[in-house]
Amino acid sequence: MFTGLIEEIGTLLSSDRRGRVHRLSLRAHMAGNLQIGDSICIDGVCQTVVEARSGTFQVEATGETLRRTTLATWTGPREVNLERALEVDGRLDGHLVSGHTDGTARLIRRKEEGSGVWFDLLPPPDLARFIAPQGSVTLDGVSLTVASVREELFSVSLVPHTLQNTTLGHRRQGDYLNLEVDILARYVARLLAAGHREDSRRREGNEWV
Repeated sequence: MFTGLIEEIGTLLSSDRRGRVHRLSLRAHMAGNLQIGDSICIDGVCQTVVEARSGTFQVEATGETLRRTTLATWTGPREVNLERALEVDGRLDGHLVSGHTDGTARLIRRKEEGSGVWFDLLPPPDLARFIAPQGSVTLDGVSLTVASVREELFSVSLVPHTLQNTTLGHRRQGDYLNLEVDILARYVARLLAAGHREDSRRREGNEWV
């Protein structure tokens, strides 16, 4: 698990395709503290370290990860948001982030507001129902609060600290960002759907009273 609070902006050095596998090589200060098998969140995508040296590390992605995220389009050099897995005895700021990206959201409009920035984003239709005002979302690994929802769009407000310490300050209209909806919203929706199915079975079996 992660928190959505970015520890470091690293650099993607290269992305080499080996059959159905993309092997990514990255440079980061935290690389010296990584070990093979560690989980690391890269622009919101949970990956496993397969090689680590002083200053650089590598991960491999395939299948569902490439289909659901922007990772397949990455080329180096590129700045990326990095966060190591949450320690059990650590403080939980941000919100619970799994690193299992649900899909990508398109940046429809970027509006400067004083020293901050306002993003209007278009999520995939099947994810829109999980996004609520004052709820949490993760964009490229960054924990954010939903400022508003209207029709099919949702908006977030980025403060100067976020702009300076993540890659979101470089995002422009038309860009796609990795989106993870609030994990609690997913589970609540799953439970409600299960309840509706149970009610339907009862009515069909004349058990409804």
